[in-house]
Amino acid sequence: MMARDIRITTRELSPFEQLVLQLVCEGKSNSAIASETSHSEKVIENTVSRSAQTFGIKSDSDTNLRVLLALAFRTHYGDRAFDQLDVQCAHFVEGPDAKMTCNRHIA
Repeated sequence: MMARDIRITTRELSPFEQLVLQLVCEGKSNSAIASETSHSEKVIENTVSRSAQTFGIKSDSDTNLRVLLALAFRTHYGDRAFDQLDVQCAHFVEGPDAKMTCNRHIA
């Protein structure tokens, strides 16, 4: 298994790039993202590609660019993208204040 050299962005992603990557994290296809954002599929493809370059992710036959890009985006921008899926975390524990909190997630 080859380690991937993914870096934190060399520049901040634009608001549109962030939106596209949030939708990628939701599992949406380029076609669905294009429809939702009123852009062409080519614009979305270019945005995904440009964003991958920002994180230093290169596409090859052994790499699923969208998966690595989603992981890099979540690492850099936090789990907000995951939180928007409204999936209950499996790591909830009762805290000292009797509130249920995720023992692996820091808000």
